[in-house]
Amino acid sequence: MNDETLVEMARDVQSKAHVPYSEYQVGAALETAAGDVYVGCNIENANYSNSLHAEEVAIAEAIKEGATEFERIAVSSSRRDGVTPCGMCRQTLAEFCGDDLRVICDEGESTSEYTLGELLPDTITEEMLE
Repeated sequence: MNDETLVEMARDVQSKAHVPYSEYQVGAALETAAGDVYVGCNIENANYSNSLHAEEVAIAEAIKEGATEFERIAVSSSRRDGVTPCGMCRQTLAEFCGDDLRVICDEGESTSEYTLGELLPDTITEEMLE
């Protein structure tokens, strides 16, 4: 699968987003090392703090199905503004993915790419908690 296909999957799931407050649809498509893809969309709640982000939903689906190794994630908003995972999502991804996870951000006609390590250097890890 190429990057464009993964971005299209992130775009497609946006239509399922529940965003009555922000009207900002986000979709994410997370690819495993085995080539399986799990998608997620944002799901807002009136108090905002209980809202779920697209990346969280995608990783939850993958973990629920037993996936443990991840290659890349594509993130897209309905505005095609190059949205990157927020800080909370970056930390959640870091819990399950390595610093080398490719993060592909949809800018409409093009994409930008980062590694998770670039987006979240010096990640809080289990070892730090000991």
